[in-house]
Parts: sequence; C-alpha cells; structure tokens
Amino acid sequence: MRIRSAAPLWLRIGAPILIALILAFVLLPVVVVFLASFNDKALLTFPPESWSLRWFRRVFTYADFRDGFHASLVVTIWSSVLALVIGTGLAVAVKRMEFPGKNLLQAILLSPLVIPHFTVGLGLLILVAQLDIERGYGLVILCHVMLVLPFVLRSVYVSMENLDERLEQSAASLGASPLRVLLTITVPLLAPGMFGGWMFAAIMSFSEFTASLFVTTQRTQTLPVTMYNYVREFADPTLAALSVVYIVLTAALLIFANRFLGLGRVLNIEEPR
Repeated sequence: MRIRSAAPLWLRIGAPILIALILAFVLLPVVVVFLASFNDKALLTFPPESWSLRWFRRVFTYADFRDGFHASLVVTIWSSVLALVIGTGLAVAVKRMEFPGKNLLQAILLSPLVIPHFTVGLGLLILVAQLDIERGYGLVILCHVMLVLPFVLRSVYVSMENLDERLEQSAASLGASPLRVLLTITVPLLAPGMFGGWMFAAIMSFSEFTASLFVTTQRTQTLPVTMYNYVREFADPTLAALSVVYIVLTAALLIFANRFLGLGRVLNIEEPR
C-alpha cells in the first residue's frame, strides 16, 4: 500500500507566511489607531511626534460621551435581556415543536444577519412617523432586540443540540414538576449557550450604529451615534482613544468568557469534552 506523501515544502512554508500577512493586514488599522490615540497634538497624525494621555482623559470627562454611554448602557441591558428571554423561548420551541411555517419563522428570525441594519432602522423610523409614535428608549430597544436576536437564537440552539432530553425525562419520571425540571435541569444545561448568546447580544447592541442613527434622538442617542456626531465637529485623537478603550474592553470580555465558559463549545466550534 502506497502512503500518501506529506504536503509540498512550498505549501508548508508559504501557508504560515500567507496567514501572517493576512493577520497583519487585518490588524494594521488597529495598530495605527492605538498609536494615534497617544498623540499629544490636537490633530490626528501618524506616527505621533510626542506622546500623551490627554485624549484618554477627555474620553472620560466629555459630557456627551458620558450621556451616550448612559444611553448605550440602558439600551444594551434591556435589549440583551429581552433578546435572551425571547430568543431562548423561540429556540426551545423551534427545536422541540413541529408546526406549520416553522422554516419560514426561522428565516424571518435570522433575517437580520443578512439584511443591512440601516434598512431596519429606516423602516422603523418610517413606521413610527406614520403612526405618530414618540421616538423614545422603547423604539431603540425594540430595534436592537430585532438585530441581536439571531445571535441568541444561534447560541441557545447549539446548546439545545447538545442537551440530552433523557435527563429531563428522568427527572419528570421521578415526580418533578415541569417548572422544576425547567429550573433544575434545562436552564442549568443551557446556561453556557444562554450566557454566550447574551454576551454577543450585549456587545452587538452596545456597538450598533447604523440602525441607531435613524431611531435615536438627542435624548436617547447611544455612544456610537455620539461618536459620529463628535467626528463631524472635531478632528482630534479623542475617538482613537475611545476606540482603544472599546477594543480593550471587548477583548477582555471575550478572553474572560473563553477562559471560564469555553466559547468553542458554546458556538459548536469544538466537541464538548
């Protein structure tokens, strides 16, 4: 029996080099923004001629950023929690039940993944204008729930695929009520997927801009919208500093979740041990 030869030498050498070049190309803008955020001058230049932390101080002292952060926090908490509750219920229903229009419902629920977000925001804006509804926090939260719901559905549905229904059946056969089975068996087993879905929903909601631009007002504008308005008036490195804060906090959250939760198993990238 002839043994297949190993990969050619050029492929073994060229593949790592190609991957390194792709990663460098992707990370280069991040490096530029990171270095520019420490620029001492009021103009956004690269490379910096002198170094300073003044723009990081401005990030935390600028009043509009504080108001935008507060609005983003309110919208993110409500939208991620509502998406978690609604998405978990829908994922369980889609997995466990058979009903007419099931495939159509799944397509509608996952459609925000392929529909441009500005289309959702513009559509909601036209709708509330026709119905003469006030553009308050409720509208922004509704918009964000629609956009982040697919991430919760995907994460919880993966956990449902790995859930052994015999555990629930055993608990029920021993006399446990449906509510007790739900709270002591189903929810704990789905907890990693639920947390993963909530985390991604929170990150996406906090960072959402294109749809928020249409549905927010001066009172409810989120931090990304505030950043957009800021860059229209100023050209200093403040947004570079704020972007660095964004990147660091998001990376820390993902590293923490991967360390204590295992995102590979939550997203069905690797097999559960």
